[in-house]
This record gives sequence, structure tokens and C-alpha cells, in this order.
Amino acid sequence: MTKDLTHLPTHSSAIDEKLDRQHKSSLQVLTWTRPYFIPIPGVSNRRLRIYLPNLALFNPLRISRLRRKRGPLFISLACVAVFLTVLLVTRSTGRSQTSSTWDPEWQPAVDGSAPTLIFRRQQLQDIWKWEIASGHYPSRMSIPWQVGLKEAPINPAVPNRPLTYKPKQYQSPESDGVYVDTHGTGAKRVYLDLQSHPPDVSYPPRPVPGSVADMDEILKHCNFDTHQYVRDCLEVLRVGGGLDNGQRYRRENLDDWKYIYMEQPLNATEKAAIPSPPPPFSSSVRPGQKPLSVDPDEGLVKRVGADWEPPLTFPTPPEHRPSATLDNPCDPDNPRIFHMFWTGPFTDKPYIALLSFLYTQNTGLHLKEWPADSKVCRPQFWLWINPGPAAAAHNPTAVQDMFDVLKKNPWSAPFLHPRFKDVIQFKPWNTTEQLDSIPEIKNEWRALQDTLFNSGGFVMDVKPKESVTSTMEDGTVTVMPPEEDDAINRAGSQTMETYDRLSVILSDMARFVLCHRFGGIYLDADTIFLRDWEELWGWKGAFAYRWSRLPDYNTAVLRMNKNSALGSMLFRTALKNGLDFHPMTVTRYTADAHAQNLLLRLPDALFDSAWLSTEDFQIDRPPQPYFTKFQDFFDTPNLTSGSPQALGFKGFFRGAYSYHFHNFWWKPFDPARNFPDLGPKFESTEKIAHEKLRKAQASSAAAAAATTGAAETSSESPSNAEEPEWRTTPGNDKRDLDWSTVLKRTFESYIRGDTPNAYGEWLDWLE
Repeated sequence: MTKDLTHLPTHSSAIDEKLDRQHKSSLQVLTWTRPYFIPIPGVSNRRLRIYLPNLALFNPLRISRLRRKRGPLFISLACVAVFLTVLLVTRSTGRSQTSSTWDPEWQPAVDGSAPTLIFRRQQLQDIWKWEIASGHYPSRMSIPWQVGLKEAPINPAVPNRPLTYKPKQYQSPESDGVYVDTHGTGAKRVYLDLQSHPPDVSYPPRPVPGSVADMDEILKHCNFDTHQYVRDCLEVLRVGGGLDNGQRYRRENLDDWKYIYMEQPLNATEKAAIPSPPPPFSSSVRPGQKPLSVDPDEGLVKRVGADWEPPLTFPTPPEHRPSATLDNPCDPDNPRIFHMFWTGPFTDKPYIALLSFLYTQNTGLHLKEWPADSKVCRPQFWLWINPGPAAAAHNPTAVQDMFDVLKKNPWSAPFLHPRFKDVIQFKPWNTTEQLDSIPEIKNEWRALQDTLFNSGGFVMDVKPKESVTSTMEDGTVTVMPPEEDDAINRAGSQTMETYDRLSVILSDMARFVLCHRFGGIYLDADTIFLRDWEELWGWKGAFAYRWSRLPDYNTAVLRMNKNSALGSMLFRTALKNGLDFHPMTVTRYTADAHAQNLLLRLPDALFDSAWLSTEDFQIDRPPQPYFTKFQDFFDTPNLTSGSPQALGFKGFFRGAYSYHFHNFWWKPFDPARNFPDLGPKFESTEKIAHEKLRKAQASSAAAAAATTGAAETSSESPSNAEEPEWRTTPGNDKRDLDWSTVLKRTFESYIRGDTPNAYGEWLDWLE
């Protein structure tokens, strides 16, 4: 019998045989993990066993084997990844997408992160060029490199200075080959030292006519992003604006706080000395080399499902001219009009806004007649009245009805006096007529009538509610009409529970319509003027202000130029995004179009100085006064209630241009004297206010008596009650007056002729 000897060991020695057996044994038990034993503190005879990855598997030999075995699996996973990537790119808002053929139910809804852009890069460049050429960019802030300007735009609103080139290591790769700075050719800037001179130091001087506020300097001292305090910002605004009259203290260097300047026109020699703009960037393609195919809209993210907009047509850019070269102090291309929108009955809120306008702005009311040769451009205040609910149809007799109501309302009747006719105008608001006056949307906005009231993507249904019909058991039919005070029929906010959200949404759109159509500055009705806005008018750029700590707009103050390229872009973008003009949505419009510097976001310290402190920011060094909530303006806390009377108007956010008290439409400014206290000149309207107060008090007393079951009622009706004198206070004054009360009584004392205005000018009613 033959024996098979192939299975016998062939080792040359016992040592080789032992090593071979150990190697085979290790291959059989080698796993992905291996145990490790860790000593347990305090237990000497026990160890903790844990399993960790076995690194021995990843030796070169095993990796090569694993690659051979798992190669098909890796290839399959790579194919799946490529397929998903192609799917996502196809579904994205890429550059080449012009239409969407996907099921609309699969598409995401427009939210805070959805892109809104509808303009190509060439159109964005045209918008920037038009605004700069019009003098609407008097700033040295850089142009976003995403705009991709190959030529340095000529800027007539900033003086020339040599271009500075950063070393290559300090330049971002994206900005290579594009211009981010303008070529200034404008007038020289002479910064002013504004202050009162002895002995006339009781009141600050009026701003110099034609002066301009340097927003770059203001941002340097007031920008929240660079950790600037509102308190310090207000001090700079006071000192630079001459509002520290009689209280100027020595500082190390006040020249750095000058932010108001005059434009000094250049003579022929100075104009000739301005160097030519730098040459445009050209593509770095060698002769004979085929240029690379580059998408001109690379990097832009378009709105989902929207087509690229056709090129916009702009008028010829208006010529930027310094105020010293104007034939008239009022520039026709930049009208000085304050706009305000109001819905419902006239109350003490627009009343205070108008009084603060007269108290602070250079309206010349202290003069018998406005001089024909005045160097001052007289501002106007246009108050737009929406007489009924925001969604109501227009009344053909709205104008006459509006004035009839204004004459009978004690809060509005005083402003119909002939003394105010050249500075205050009431105008009826007609939504249809206003939207039809905007060329960019007049032919398309009606397609969005059902979703016209859109705020931040939230659409309010304005379809009228139908009457409810119910049948009783006995066969009688009862028809219940819809509520009169629902969200649709509401006209004005009477209480916190009946907030008129529809009118607020309408006002979000109205401010852009008014500024684009007429030019000027829009202000919310809960705004109080605190100083002259002369230098803000001199700055020709568009602006709003910052939403507290967030990098968003608050359009409670909005400046835009009429028929501007920026306005055209915003209206076309809003049209494609549901006519949504919520401030945070407008932030997305400008951010996606890389146009945020064209609508400058000013620090909230200029117009809303209490906002940060009410959100617990900068409370270690808050401004004066210190508000922990906006209600402190109406109900000043006892701890600080001595400040309003002791400091008065001068102690209220001194340096800020205005104050925004954020709604509180239902809180009276002066609960004890909740009527227009303007003196004998307006005694007739004050009697109407007293009559309404008595009726309201009688109604409240009757309701209280009915609730408590009281049987006794006054034998004398309110209408036959003794008429109080016009100076009678129908309530009890608080010992410590609130800030709202102090400001109201300060403004009213100026109209009565008891005190001068904020700049020491007396109103004389003698004929």
C-alpha cells in the first residue's frame, strides 16, 4: 500500500515548525477587535476588559487582500453617491436652471434660507454702476467681490484718493481680477466743529444748511459688530452735532468725533489733477490660446422655480451736485419729504409724531413768512391716511370724508390750521392707485391679490367671512353676521388683544411704494423726532437701520431715492417672492443680490437707542435713560422716575435722531391729561376732547355700576355736566411724571408759545 506523504511536515527544524503553528493559530483567531485590560482603581485583583479596534488588521498585506475582496462594494457605493449628487444638483437652484419640471409638491416652501435672487451678474453690475454714478454711494466701503466689476466705477460723491493695493498674501483669492473700490472724483470734504458759543449756550445751533453726515465715521463709532456701545455712540453724536451745548468737556482729541462735513466744489486745477481711473481688468489669455468657457453667473444662487429677469431699464443717472452749486436749496432729485402711514381713527400717537416734527425740524414756524432767499430747504411731512380697514375697497369720496373726520377729531384738527399748511399735509391712501403707480409691478401685482398681505412668508387671508345661518327647532332661521372686529375689519390697534396686524403688513409695503414713487424718508407712526435731520438729508444714499443685535434691517426708518435702480431691483424681487416686504425678507433680497451696502444698515443707536438694553445687551454701560423694556417709556420705574422731570427733553437719548417706542398704541402718552393741551388757540378742539373724555368716563362708571349692582346713578347726564375750564386736569397727576408725559407736555408747551423749541426758536401766534 502506497502512503501519501504530502501532508507530513517539511520543516528543517523544530523551531521553524513552532513558528509556523503560531502563525496559523493567529490567523484563525484574528478579529476586528481585541481585548484590552485596564486596572480598576482600588481593586488590585480585578481588571476591566474593553474591546478596541484591532490595528493589526491594517497591515499592508491585509489591506491589499481587503481591497481585492471589497472592491465591487466600494464601486457600488461610489455609483450611488454620484447618482445622489447629480440628483441634488439637478434639484438645486443652479445657474443654468431656467424652469422647474418637478412635481411642485416636492419643492420646498420658501423660508428664511431659500434664495430670492432673480438677476444675473451683469444686471447686478448695472444696478451698482447706476447708483454710484447718481451719487447714491457716498461711502468708501468696498463693493462685494461677487458683483464682479472689471472696471473701477467713477464715484462723484467721494473725494479722490490714491488707490491702495494690498499685498497678494492679504488679498482674498475671489477678489483677484475684480474691482471692489470706487474711483472718487467728488468735492473735498470740510468737517465742521459745531458748538454753541458763549453766551448763547442754552440751545444748540441749527445744522449748517447743506451739511452731510459721514456714515463711515458714524459706523466707526457706533457699529455693534465692532463692540461699540450705544452710550459712547450717543456721546459722539452729541459732540459732533453740537448738541452738548453748555456741557462740552475737555477730551484728548475731539477731531476724531467730527462726522458732519460740507462739500467744497473743486476748481478747474483741482479737477485736472485727479488721475484717470485704473485700467479695466482683462482676461489673462495668451495669444493663440483658446479662452476657457466660464459661466458669467458663477457663484450666484437663483430662486427656486424662477427665471432670470430680463435686463432692467434705468433712466439717466441724475448728476450729483454739492449743495453749494445748487440754484435752489432744495434739490429736485432729492425732495425732503417725511412719510408716515396711519390706519383708523387719529390718536395721540401720530399727534405726538407731528408735534415732535414741529419741535425739532427747521420748518421756520417761528417766522411770519418763509423768506424767498432762504438757504434752508424746508422739509415737509406727508401723513398718509388709510381711513378704513387695510383690506377694504376704496371709497370714491375718500378725500372729502377724510378731511371731514380730521376736522372733528381733536387730535388731528389742530394740524389743519393755516400756520402748518406748508409743512404738514394729509393725503388719502389708495392701495390700488399706489401699486399701479409703480412701473415695475403695475402689470403683474393683481395676480397676487389673494396673497397681497404677505409678511415673512405668512399670508393673511383677506376673504370676507360669510354670515352664519342657523335653524332652530321651531323652524326660525337666525342669521349671525360676521364679527366687526375681526382681523380683516380691524382699523387700528385699540388694545394688545386687538392688534391690527393687517395694517402693519400693508405699511411694510407702503413705505417702499412711497419712497420709490416720491423719494424721501419713511417713519413708523411710533417714532418721535429728537433732533434736526439736516445732515441725514445731505447723505444721498439709501438706508434703514439695524434690527437690534441681528444683522437684519428694521425699516421703521427708511430712506430711498425716487425711481432708483435699487428700488426697481427690490420691487421686481419682491414680486417674484410674493410681494413680501417684511424687513427680514428685505435683508434676504439685498444679501442674495450682494447689494446690502446700497441699502445701508445704520446702527440702531441713531433711531432706536433703547433696543439693545431691552434685550439685555450692553447693560453694563447702558445709555441714558436706561430702559429694561419698552413699556418703561410709558411707565417709568420708580427707581429712575426722578429723571424725566429733572433732565427733561435734553436727557432723553441725547444725540439720537429719533426714538422708536415699538407699538403700545393702546397706552396714552399722558393718562392724566389725555387730550391735546395746545392752549386757547385750539380751545374749540380741546372742548371736543373733554366731551369725549367725559362720555368715556360716564360709560366706564355705568359699566362698573352695572357690574357691582349699584342702583344709584347720577341725576345729571354727562352732556349737561358743568363744562370744565380748558386747563382743568380730568385726573390725578402722578407725582413722578413718566418719560412719555414729559415729552408730550414739552412739545405742547412749544405750540402754546410757553417755551422755545429744541433750538431756542419761539413760536409767536400774534397776528
